[in-house]
Amino acid sequence: MVDHQLKKSPFQIRNVRLFIAFRIFFNSRFYYPIFTILFLDFGLTLEQFALLNAVWAATIVLLEVPSGALADTIGRKNLLAFTGVLMVIEMTLLCFAPRENINLLFAFFLVNRVLSGTAEAAASGADEAIAYDALKNEGNATEWPRVLEKQMRMQSIAYMGAMSLGAAVYDPVLMQHVAGWLGLNVQLSQHITLRFPLYLTLITAILTLWTTLQMQEPHLHQSGGHAPAEGYGKSIVQALSLTIQAGRWILKTPFALVIILSGLLFDNCIRMLVTLTSQYYRLINLPEASFGLISSGMSVLGIFIPALALKMVHKRSPAFNLWIMAMLTLLGLMGYTFVWPIIGLLPVVLVRIAMYLQNFFQSHYLNRITSSEQRATVLSFKGLSFNLAYGLIGVLYSLLLALLRAHATHTQNFLSGNELENVVFIKSLGYFPWYFIMTMAITLVFARWKLRGCSDHKTPG
Repeated sequence: MVDHQLKKSPFQIRNVRLFIAFRIFFNSRFYYPIFTILFLDFGLTLEQFALLNAVWAATIVLLEVPSGALADTIGRKNLLAFTGVLMVIEMTLLCFAPRENINLLFAFFLVNRVLSGTAEAAASGADEAIAYDALKNEGNATEWPRVLEKQMRMQSIAYMGAMSLGAAVYDPVLMQHVAGWLGLNVQLSQHITLRFPLYLTLITAILTLWTTLQMQEPHLHQSGGHAPAEGYGKSIVQALSLTIQAGRWILKTPFALVIILSGLLFDNCIRMLVTLTSQYYRLINLPEASFGLISSGMSVLGIFIPALALKMVHKRSPAFNLWIMAMLTLLGLMGYTFVWPIIGLLPVVLVRIAMYLQNFFQSHYLNRITSSEQRATVLSFKGLSFNLAYGLIGVLYSLLLALLRAHATHTQNFLSGNELENVVFIKSLGYFPWYFIMTMAITLVFARWKLRGCSDHKTPG
């Protein structure tokens, strides 16, 4: 056992610091606040935008677990470096995508979405695994919640800056004023400024790649651990074997299975609402110019909530923490249904707090019980299940909208255009609390059955 006095601070460990830097650079996407209108201003249609995002989600689902297994076989550093390369390529494509030929433009965006989804899948699990194992090798595994707290806080600060700056540089009027203030004799139009957030993200992509190249592959002390395989053909076979092994372990470990299912319960419902945020903001009478600032403001929660979550994992049991998240989520979902002008931001805050807590608890509890040799694979299973659930609720929500629209058209045939869309959207919000209550009840019954005779969910730590 490593003597407590000789333990390093977790932030003295190279891979831990680089893990935090990787999360910051990889997720600082300056185009996020204007994501939808960016695609449209390039010349794509809404239908093409929806198709491209479906391709992105499908890519993640298909590659999530295989990438995690490869991380456990060919090495976490190798896969993260591959992630950095993919991010540089995907952003370069958008920075130089031609606008004159719509078919060629769509092809550029299609390749971008595939590369982006592949990068997301490759990073998922491998980044946490390389940091956690470095921490564990120093005898500091119990410090992981502190690492998560600092990572989430710093990432939130960086996210706030990226959202604000990305929206600002996209505005040609503002950029023209800045150019005049700097004494530059240039004429800036939307045609030019729409690429500015992409150029900034390309810079962070290069920093992401540089960060991964500085990482060190940790030596796994556990028996049965896998060193990176020398032959990539052999690695693929090992990856498939490890995928099956990790899947069996999850199914045979009640606490791990319940952790993943509980996280899935919150993630799919909250993420769907986050996807619909801009439409909700419009209905509660918020000016569109404020959307970027509000997103930055929500990121402030990421500075304070991790500290609260850190106390909760040490002082409260997983079961208690689950109930706190459930109450916050349900109150938030119910608040959405009232569509209150301005004050309707409060339900958004509640579900965002629940999301931050869920992300923290998932990482802490799952890493605590997973062995190093299959950690990236298990974390990738979690990511796969979350994306599958998100895709499923997306399909269900689309069907719900179609039914509500047909009913509204039949009973309120005087509505048309935006009025009809708004009525359908508001009605659809009323189904979210009931969906959450139903899935929560099913999860609790299943958890009670699987965890009988087990005390992991009752013990803080």
